[in-house]
Amino acid sequence: MKDTYVYQIGDNLYLNLTNRCSNFCTFCVRNDKESYEGYPLWLKNGEPTIEQVIEEIGDPKRYKEVVFCGFGEPTFRIDAIVEIAEYVHRKGGKTRLNTNGLGSYLNGTDIVPLLKGRIDAVNVSLNAPTKKEYDKVCRPRIDESFGCMVSFAQHCHEAGLNTWFSVVDCIGEEAIAGCRRIAEAIGIPLRVRKTIK
Repeated sequence: MKDTYVYQIGDNLYLNLTNRCSNFCTFCVRNDKESYEGYPLWLKNGEPTIEQVIEEIGDPKRYKEVVFCGFGEPTFRIDAIVEIAEYVHRKGGKTRLNTNGLGSYLNGTDIVPLLKGRIDAVNVSLNAPTKKEYDKVCRPRIDESFGCMVSFAQHCHEAGLNTWFSVVDCIGEEAIAGCRRIAEAIGIPLRVRKTIK
């Protein structure tokens, strides 16, 4: 079976660049599913090349947004994000990054300057109001994850990127309220989304 590198949901096209992730979130759809919305997203033949992804995108203006989001943390492939985003912009499309916010840590360098001018919107998964709760819910492989994620979102905002936090509704009203306080302190919006089942 051919691996799924791009998949369309609604008016958006999503890019599945990697299955690598630094978190093992309790609510993640990939924990017990082979596919999402009918698309098999586990990459059995390795990660796609930049050229393969660009070929499958085609004309990005057909979509509302081209979104870096699949069964993995896209910023593991920051070089691919940069080149593909540049292609999408050259062709008149819009881009969004859905991320756990650990890209700078994972790459050993500040990636925000690489996103500026290439990524139109950044959705950072918050999902807990404290490190203790984050470690329990998101089960990161990196101890500094919570602080790195919040700092990344703040840096994106300060760099002028359209940035927001997102949380899943399954974390409960009290945790959502705590997350809202963090978002307000930084000055960026918080969006609550339904947990994917």
